[in-house]
Amino acid sequence: MKFGQVPDPSQIDFTLPNDHPRTKEILKENKSKEFNIFVGCAKWNKTDLKGFYPRGTKDELTYYSQQFNSIELNATFYKSPSPEQVFIWKDKTPADFKFFPKVPNTVSHYRRLLNITDVVTEFASSVLNFDEKLGMIFLQLHDNFKPKDYDRLETFVKDWPKEVPLAVELRNEEWFGDEEVFNTTMDLFEKHAITNIIVDTAGRRDLLHMRLTTDTAFIRYVGSNADSDYTRLDDWIERLKVWEKEGLKNLYFFVHQNVEKASPLLSAYFIEAINKEFKTEIHVPVMA
Repeated sequence: MKFGQVPDPSQIDFTLPNDHPRTKEILKENKSKEFNIFVGCAKWNKTDLKGFYPRGTKDELTYYSQQFNSIELNATFYKSPSPEQVFIWKDKTPADFKFFPKVPNTVSHYRRLLNITDVVTEFASSVLNFDEKLGMIFLQLHDNFKPKDYDRLETFVKDWPKEVPLAVELRNEEWFGDEEVFNTTMDLFEKHAITNIIVDTAGRRDLLHMRLTTDTAFIRYVGSNADSDYTRLDDWIERLKVWEKEGLKNLYFFVHQNVEKASPLLSAYFIEAINKEFKTEIHVPVMA
């Protein structure tokens, strides 16, 4: 993943910002005692995850889903899957596995949230066939999609089918630099139960926030293939300890790397830390 890549990550201040005051209030509204944790990579492709698959692996998704409990399904960004394709993916994975499909770029990048009813309907109808294996759909907006187009975002959120859980990733700094714009957008997400995605990457610290809008934390973590990747994950464990005590219900944490082949190893480190801290028994991925 090249987004936020920097030539020298040792020069970056990776300190996580303080929690937004509203985050604690949001979490306290959750009366459930459950804490669901899903950790995965962005892809299952053997070309990207070199060294992860044992020699002779015939079906990458089947093996991947035996090692991880979820996948950030970036493939759907480039082409909306047919219902038949969704059934194939679904049938290859264990009962407790979750898919997190990305909204097609036709919606987010080409039509830029305009005249998209046909595409959204087709996409949502297909991915709902994941049934109990559908985690959450996410919309990643172009980094030049700015608050001047707020009305488009508002319409999209209001029209989104309520039975389909949705998270949104804002990538332009103008959404975060103006307090009024930021608060208005977060209020919109709260009202419609839209999860506000957190992106932690080296070169875009201006996008890093700690503002939850639901009792779900959807975190896209981008390592720099540096030693600091591990200490950054340690910091996330400390923050998640706080959120879990305050009422966090779901953690969706997806590990990327500038060079993706290291993602399974980094994920294994994080899952081991999660299991130790929260007394869970999530399978720790092994390298071939």
